[in-house]
Amino acid sequence: MNTKLDGPVEPDPYLNRRADERVTARFEVRFEQAEDAARALRAYSLNLSAGGLCLRTRKSYDVGSQVRLAMMVDGEEFHLTGVIAWVRDEAEAIGVRFIDVSEEDHERLRRVIASFRRR
Repeated sequence: MNTKLDGPVEPDPYLNRRADERVTARFEVRFEQAEDAARALRAYSLNLSAGGLCLRTRKSYDVGSQVRLAMMVDGEEFHLTGVIAWVRDEAEAIGVRFIDVSEEDHERLRRVIASFRRR
């Protein structure tokens, strides 16, 4: 069945645009830039995917800022670069999208996420 729409269709702002499965995962994350490590009190993940994570942190960041993160997840150590995708000041949370991830790290992230799914 075809229907005619009047005017342009607005994208759904709540549509999940993530390409990778997200799992609830809490672990400590360190900022590798000296200036961030000194200012960030504690950063803990709220969820994780192979493409990024949500962090709870009291430090404010600008969308588009680049960060280097170090984290130990389920016995696997990661050193990743990311870009701040969104900021929710009221929740003290930021979304980080990983960039320039090696295929090896991407595969390790997928394995870690699969282990969280099985719990």
